[in-house]
Amino acid sequence: MRHVEQFTAIIEREDNDYVAICPELDVASQGKTVEEARQNLREAIELFFESASEQEVKDRLHGEVFITRLEVSVG
Repeated sequence: MRHVEQFTAIIEREDNDYVAICPELDVASQGKTVEEARQNLREAIELFFESASEQEVKDRLHGEVFITRLEVSVG
C-alpha cells in the first residue's frame, strides 16, 4: 500500500536551468523553472522508490537533514 512521506528539496539556479536535490536520498533532477525542477525531483524520488531494493533505500536514506545559514568572515 502506498503512503505519503515528506522529503527536502533544495533547488538552485545553474546557468539557465534549475537543479533540484533531495539530500535525504541523494537524488537529483533539473528543470527549466523552479516548479518544473520540483516536479521532476518528485518523479525521480518516486521512481527511486519503485526500483530500489529495501536495502538500497535503507543504505541511502538519511534520517535527519539540517539546513541552516552560516555567518562567515570573508576577505
